[in-house]
Amino acid sequence: MRLAAALALALSAFVLAPVPLAVAQDRVTLGYGRLFTNDFFGDGHDRWHSGGYSFSVVRGPAGQGARPPRLGAILEYRLRSEIITPGAQTRAGVVDRPYAGTISLGLHSHATWGPLDASLGADVMMMGPATGISAFQEWYHGLLNLPNPPGRDSELANALHAGVTAELAWPLRLSPAVTLRPFAEVQAGIENIARAGADVILGRIGHEDLLTRDVTTGALIRAIEAPGTGLALIAGADWAQVRGSVLLPDAGGFEASRTRWRARAGVHWQVAPHTSFHYGLTWLSPEFEGQSEGQLLGSLKLNFNF
Repeated sequence: MRLAAALALALSAFVLAPVPLAVAQDRVTLGYGRLFTNDFFGDGHDRWHSGGYSFSVVRGPAGQGARPPRLGAILEYRLRSEIITPGAQTRAGVVDRPYAGTISLGLHSHATWGPLDASLGADVMMMGPATGISAFQEWYHGLLNLPNPPGRDSELANALHAGVTAELAWPLRLSPAVTLRPFAEVQAGIENIARAGADVILGRIGHEDLLTRDVTTGALIRAIEAPGTGLALIAGADWAQVRGSVLLPDAGGFEASRTRWRARAGVHWQVAPHTSFHYGLTWLSPEFEGQSEGQLLGSLKLNFNF
């Protein structure tokens, strides 16, 4: 954790350092990123990656829609929460993975590097009963007369973890309606992952947006929506090598799978300049040894910006 915290602080300083004071003072809000994920909208089993919500505010110089040529000019302030539950719990209290309720705060920046889109960011994640996530889920299940979520006794202890994320993507505009976007990503600290994959955008919108990536599903979020209305299909897949996760601690006898796969597809509909909708599905391969199968998550976004 100390190394991750040091990396997070160093990266935050690196992101902010190149920005002149005048630019920092002249920032305005350029867009919002939102995404709600839940397996109720996917396979409906209420297990593993049970639900999550991410919200971000993107700020930068007025009139800045595309990524600038330097890091720090555009900053994304990110808030994220997630509920991770065991798939089942035996009468003896044994679970396949521990319960985790998490809240994360992050600072990320987006820029261009030649033909590439570059993103760098740092996050601090709090987990454990102190977040109130597990208590909220239990209350919500009671309100809807649903069974109590399994594995509350296995909830990971209160802790703070820091992590960093770096991504390079190469957007290739193949036609006015088609963009192919291969990418590579590295995460360190919270989960140690190296990932490679690609996304494709088909349709009238999304090609000129500032796109951020959801941590769990990899879905592209339209954080700054370029002018225009219409529909787009965004599909993608990626493969990852994993070298550890604080969500699957070795000390508890849990072992993260060495490889992970994700495949996703979603529809984006820009109804009006400040109104948009998204629904998507993502398949996640098993993330730990002993996970019986993959899972299907649904993603939902409804934007009303005034």
